[in-house]
Amino acid sequence: MPLQKNQKVFYNCLRQTTIRFRCLFADKTLMCFCFSLLLLCFSYGSPRTLDCHNSSSTSTLSLSLRDCCSSDTKKTANKIYDKITKSAENLVVTANGLEAKYGIPIINKRISVTPIALIAAACKDQNPVKFAKTLQRCADDVGVNFIGGFSALVQKGCTKGDWILMDSIPEALAVTERVCSSVNVGSTRAGINMDAVAKMGKIIKATADRTADNDGLGCAKLVVFANAVEDNPFMAGAFH
Repeated sequence: MPLQKNQKVFYNCLRQTTIRFRCLFADKTLMCFCFSLLLLCFSYGSPRTLDCHNSSSTSTLSLSLRDCCSSDTKKTANKIYDKITKSAENLVVTANGLEAKYGIPIINKRISVTPIALIAAACKDQNPVKFAKTLQRCADDVGVNFIGGFSALVQKGCTKGDWILMDSIPEALAVTERVCSSVNVGSTRAGINMDAVAKMGKIIKATADRTADNDGLGCAKLVVFANAVEDNPFMAGAFH
């Protein structure tokens, strides 16, 4: 029996569309964020009714950390913590409210940030693992499931900071639970950075070794890209 017209339109929209809500925070009173919803729609029961069970897998708050840069690692880490926890303090509450209002479960609440290689490059004593631990602390305190952006974009070549971040990935993913990492090693326009490809092969193996006691889970939080999409909200490759 054919679907009702309004049910069919609603069902197709949910299947085919990623809905993005973009907002920004102003003074504590205006709550806004970039809200990416990947909607997976499943229909059960009689097709003649609107009794559909819809599930939104994620909501993602995307944040720029460029204004947190400084030459001091500790100062930068503190600024990152303050910005993320202030901006995302209502993320989980808002997502839960949308779940209740529209009846669409949002399974994971997540945050994506500016690639940390860009932020760490400004610091004199580059130690990206400190930033990974800061991101983990932010995720714990605001209650999100994952935080992405422990990343480097090296398709056009690697700076010293990029190499340092890549070398730190195994440790960073071993000492954190919710931090996700990614490296973009190539693009159609720039070509493939073969030095980065060779490096990331070793990094993946090292990450598996460092998290072997947890079934190599670190590798599940690591993505190596070509043609990474800008402002990607999808874990584990999310970055702002």
